[in-house]
Amino acid sequence: MPTTTTPRTKAFIALHSAVFLWGFTAILGKLISYGSLYLVWHRMAITAAIYLLIPAVWKQLKSLSLKTTLNFAGIGLIVCAHWITFYGSIKLGNSVSITLACLGSASFFAAVIEPTILRKPYSLRDIFMGLIVMLGIVLIYLSLPAQPQATATQPNLSYGWAIITGILSAALAATFTTLNKKFITTAPTLAISTIEMMSGAIVLSLIILLFPMGDYQAFPVVDMDALNLHNLRSGPWDFIWIGLLALLCTNLTFYLGTYALKQLSAFTANLTVNLEPIYGIVLGALIFKENEDLNLWFYLGTSLILGAIFTQAYLSSKEN
Repeated sequence: MPTTTTPRTKAFIALHSAVFLWGFTAILGKLISYGSLYLVWHRMAITAAIYLLIPAVWKQLKSLSLKTTLNFAGIGLIVCAHWITFYGSIKLGNSVSITLACLGSASFFAAVIEPTILRKPYSLRDIFMGLIVMLGIVLIYLSLPAQPQATATQPNLSYGWAIITGILSAALAATFTTLNKKFITTAPTLAISTIEMMSGAIVLSLIILLFPMGDYQAFPVVDMDALNLHNLRSGPWDFIWIGLLALLCTNLTFYLGTYALKQLSAFTANLTVNLEPIYGIVLGALIFKENEDLNLWFYLGTSLILGAIFTQAYLSSKEN
C-alpha cells in the first residue's frame, strides 16, 4: 500500500532541506569580498526582485490589509538585522565555524522569547537545554587564541566581537522566527517572504543613500576574464556568490522555512536550524581548512551544543 505523507512530515522535509542549503550561506558570506551591510542589501534586493517576477505574488500582496503588511515589514527589518550581524560576525572573526556555533544559542533565546510573545507557559527543560548551549559557546570562546591573524583585506579581526555579534544574530533569529509563527496564518507564504525582503531592501537602500560608506558598490563586480579557482574570495566571483545566495539560499529556503512553520513550533524550528553548524563547520573545514585553527575545546563546546539540540529533539518527539 502507498504511504501518505502527513503535513507535519512534509514540514520537516521542507525545513531540513532549507537547513541543508542554509549550511552554504555562511560559506558564501565568507567568499563574498565586501562588507555585511552591502552583502545583505544585495541579497534582500535580488531576492525581492525575483519574488516580484512571480504573478501569484502580486495577487497575494493585493489581498493583504495595511496592518498585515506593516507587521511583516517590521519582521523583515529584524531579518535584515539578523543577517547583518550574522555576516558581520563572519567578517569579524574570519571564521564560519565560530559564527555557526554561536547561532546554536538561538535555542536558548527561543525558549524565552517564544513563550513571551506567544503567551505560552515557559518550559524549564527548554531553558535548561538552552543554557547548556550557552555553556558550549563559552567553551568555544575559551578555546580560541586571543586574536585571529589579520589579513590584507581584513586588518581588524576579533574573536570576542565575532562571538558577541554571533550571539546577537542568534537572538534576532529566534525573534523573527517566533514573530513569523505568530502572524503566519494572516498571509500567504510567498507574500510574507516578499514583504520581508522588500522592507529590508528599502530601508538598507535609504541608509546607503544617506550614509554611503567606503566599500559602496551598487552591483557586484562582473569580470568573466578574471574568474579562476585561485581567487574564489576576490571581487570577480562576487556576482556568482550573491546570485546563489539570493536565489538558492534565500528565495527557496525562505519559502521552505516559512512553509514549515505552519506545522511546527518556533522552538522546534530553531532546534532544527541549529543543525546548520554541522553542515557549515564541515564545509568550512573542507573549503577554508578552518579545522587547522580549531582545537579540542572548540569541538567539545560544539558537541555540547549539538548534544543539547539532539536531546531536546528526542524528548520533544517522545511527547508527541
